[in-house]
Amino acid sequence: MTSRSAESRPIRRVELHADALIDRSAWWARIPAVRAVLDHGLNIPAGVTFLVGENGSGKSTLVEALATAHGLNPEGGSRDAMHSTRATESPLGAALRVIRTPGRRANAYFLRAETTHGLYTYLESLESLTGPNPDAGLHDQSHGEGFLEILERKFRGYGFYLMDEPEAPLSFTSTLGLLSRLDELRAAGSQVVVATHSPLLTALPGATVLELGAHGIRRTQWADLDIVSHWRGFLDSPQAYLRHLQSPS
Repeated sequence: MTSRSAESRPIRRVELHADALIDRSAWWARIPAVRAVLDHGLNIPAGVTFLVGENGSGKSTLVEALATAHGLNPEGGSRDAMHSTRATESPLGAALRVIRTPGRRANAYFLRAETTHGLYTYLESLESLTGPNPDAGLHDQSHGEGFLEILERKFRGYGFYLMDEPEAPLSFTSTLGLLSRLDELRAAGSQVVVATHSPLLTALPGATVLELGAHGIRRTQWADLDIVSHWRGFLDSPQAYLRHLQSPS
């Protein structure tokens, strides 16, 4: 039986435009996870979905493409955000077709850790017609504090929200706060897609975990993730890892 949350999720699926012209020899199109989306599309589950995998597995490429296909600024922000530094995104987003759930309008926002400096600068430059700019002073905070401030202000209510490695600027305690916020968004009926390396975030109960790798994309469980077993092994015995990295004295 289809749950009510699944029926009302903002985005049902992304797939290749029928008339899209793709250079299959391009670096990004050869990534197995991207190739899987080009060949088969990708259903977006309700609630929170984590994209997990090694560097180069296509996590950021995919989440940036989802943002672009949905009409969001690929360097972070909303549909109306007008800022850019150096375009490094693949053309994947422009080649994808988003299949939305008709009816209810959804908020949307993209938070990308590596380009938040440019996003802060852009937001601080905007004039407010209703009073002082609520986003003024983002650069006066630490990277993590500003990140959490944006999360609180922009990720509100029913919507489709995207994050790329949001744990990067956050302490352990702040990452727990982010996990709690993700659960609040899920409870409000929102959809959130997060590219991450964090075993803490991916432990969110009820979340969907998609592992990207040489196999393409597959659904998995938190306990079966390599990042979980690696961190467990390291915390249990750091020297078992460090002795292979340290130079002889």
